[in-house]
Amino acid sequence: MRARVIAGLSRSPKELPCKLFYDERGSVLFEQITHLEEYYLTRAENSIMEACADEMAALAGPECMLIEYGSGNSLKTRVLLDRLIRPAAYVPIDISHDQLMRSSAGIAAAYPGLEVLPVCADYQDPIQLPAATNPVARRVGYFPGSTIGNFHPDEAVVFLERINRICGPGGGLLIGVDLKKSPEVLLRAYNDRKGVTAEFNLNLLVRLNAELDMDFRVSRFSHVAVYDPRAGRIEMHLISLEDQTVRLDGWEFEFVTGESIWTESSYKFTLDEFADIATSSGFIAEKVWTDDDGLFSVHYLTAPYAHQ
Repeated sequence: MRARVIAGLSRSPKELPCKLFYDERGSVLFEQITHLEEYYLTRAENSIMEACADEMAALAGPECMLIEYGSGNSLKTRVLLDRLIRPAAYVPIDISHDQLMRSSAGIAAAYPGLEVLPVCADYQDPIQLPAATNPVARRVGYFPGSTIGNFHPDEAVVFLERINRICGPGGGLLIGVDLKKSPEVLLRAYNDRKGVTAEFNLNLLVRLNAELDMDFRVSRFSHVAVYDPRAGRIEMHLISLEDQTVRLDGWEFEFVTGESIWTESSYKFTLDEFADIATSSGFIAEKVWTDDDGLFSVHYLTAPYAHQ
């Protein structure tokens, strides 16, 4: 974390990786965000899962190992687990250790015949999957939410290539993808009236103060979310409200009034744009589902066998 923070704040423009949002407090705040009136993403995705999970489970097939990237509280996963046929194992991967252990214990209690193999890791790093006790017919990745949008497009291809290799020939990936829509709808979703998203963004600085002994004066920064129509992405920033200096060990980072720390990108796609990314990463786009309003999509991608 220290190395990433030093590197990010030494850049111009300054930036911090969005994975740093998810300490214990950040995870709680994000869960609150998913219930906000303006945050359409979770409701739209849930409607897709409730309506189409039987089809998704059929594509995954019996005796699959379900590998969830960024499992969080694993609530969405239950809709899928309820419908999978004799799943061999469930492997939740998350960077937040305490939440991972709690949610894994909850899944194990709710599905007593299911082997739960939690992995506490940054899923962007190389991961060695634990071995399942039961035979595994197929590995199927699950990447819900719109987190793939946090990657720049070339980074998304590299990340999906890694999942492709993990799942192996004949494996699959079920992935949530947010769709392009009115900028007004997007901006409301990332600038909610209750200020929960602002608190979530600013909590990143609170975490750095606590864990790296930095001296951010959090009240001297403000949350801003903007939409870049050319890039097709929401950008979240923390804006310095005055000239100031922030320190980390022997490092000093100067801010001028109005200077930002870029904390998150959230790309939005058309269905064809995401299909191109999937193809570039070696997957075959097999099936796509959208909600009734066309706000969100869930894709099932397959990793082809070598002879294909």
